[in-house]
Amino acid sequence: MDLRGRAVLVAGAGVTGRSVVTTLCEAGAQVTVTDANADRLAALADTPARIERGLTTPPEGTELVVTSPGWRPDSPLLASAAAAGIEVIGDVELAWRIGNERPTPPVWLAVTGTNGKTTTVGMLAAMLRAAGANAVACGNVGFAVLDAVHAGYEVLAVELSSFQLHWSNSLAPHASVVLNVAEDHLDWHGDLDTYAAAKGTLHAATQVAVANADDAISTRLVADHAARDAQWVGFTRGKPKPGQLGIVDSTLVDAAYSDEPVVLADVADVRPEGKHNIANALAAAALARAYGVSPAAVRDGLRAFTPGEHRAAEVATVAGVRYINDSKATNPHAASGSLLSYEHVVWIAGGQLKGAEVSSLVADAADRLRGVVLLGADADVIADAVSRHAPDVPMTTLDPGDDDPMVAAVSAASAWARPGDVVLLAPAAASLDMFRDYAHRGEAFAAAVRVLAGESADGSP
Repeated sequence: MDLRGRAVLVAGAGVTGRSVVTTLCEAGAQVTVTDANADRLAALADTPARIERGLTTPPEGTELVVTSPGWRPDSPLLASAAAAGIEVIGDVELAWRIGNERPTPPVWLAVTGTNGKTTTVGMLAAMLRAAGANAVACGNVGFAVLDAVHAGYEVLAVELSSFQLHWSNSLAPHASVVLNVAEDHLDWHGDLDTYAAAKGTLHAATQVAVANADDAISTRLVADHAARDAQWVGFTRGKPKPGQLGIVDSTLVDAAYSDEPVVLADVADVRPEGKHNIANALAAAALARAYGVSPAAVRDGLRAFTPGEHRAAEVATVAGVRYINDSKATNPHAASGSLLSYEHVVWIAGGQLKGAEVSSLVADAADRLRGVVLLGADADVIADAVSRHAPDVPMTTLDPGDDDPMVAAVSAASAWARPGDVVLLAPAAASLDMFRDYAHRGEAFAAAVRVLAGESADGSP
């Protein structure tokens, strides 16, 4: 992929856009970058790229468009490019093509799914490093895959969103997994089948296709998209069949890559707690074993893994009540995994549901709920589900005009919690109606808990 002298338009000037612009300029391309946000464009003034605000058609002579993943295919600029016959790709596809030109291309172990992606690639990277590999977690985790390729890492544990996969057309990871599929991003993809199909394309050219045997859609996507000569591997939270990884007597067991089942680690080695994270650990182990990682390195990696912030992170215990920050649970499927990990829960939820359905989530968790505190744009939708499926559970919906809604939410939740209970922030919804992002929401929750515990909001002495 010779980029020297090629006229390339970069759509989007955020974090991904900077990575793309820097890479293309270093490769000698003639780069134009566009975005509707003037501040983001101004941040790229230190690059050689030509800056154009709010383009709706590619400049004359454009040979390639590289888009940030969130841009929809029907946006005027990308639709215009497609109509003109100009190829449109994403940063992941660009990274794949550039990496493949190297004498020793990096090995890609790729993860997608509705929930658990970040935890899984973190576990996977820890396993790879425990095996001595020059590996890193990258992609949709805050470290752009282009930057990882540029840095020369030999093995990439890559988290990929459905948006990124939509803009990739030749990606061929050594091993890939679709962890699970549930309603999410329907406002972007239109319906569940289209969303699932975008996830499934990850398997199209993989050597080892890994499926969640406990998730019907994950299993179907391997059958629908993986090549017949690919190795098919499954994982399950039950006892594994031949060709699967699973659980036997509280141990993670591999019955896929060895003639006889091999113990990899104890369930107690998996953090954060919860059945959904056991599934994530099994998926990570399946990819690591596909690369040749030893059982001992799988175990050591799990023990060394540090869970990310805002993912089932315990903030404090106050008056015998544990306060858990799972702000990363940005859809009902993720919130369900979190809720079902605890016996008695006061649940703080709400935000932007993005068209997702919450009735089954509430029905499944109803017998665990001590109380429900709701906030955000779609609080009324969750309130309706609670009224139908858990009518005896006390519930309050916060006034959207409250000056500090998270402080009010934590205060209300603490009033219902008993010693031994968990107050759980697992919103089941996106955060942008009230917060900068899910991290900001989690930070607000943690600060409110610290105030409740009699500490300063920022944790300082």
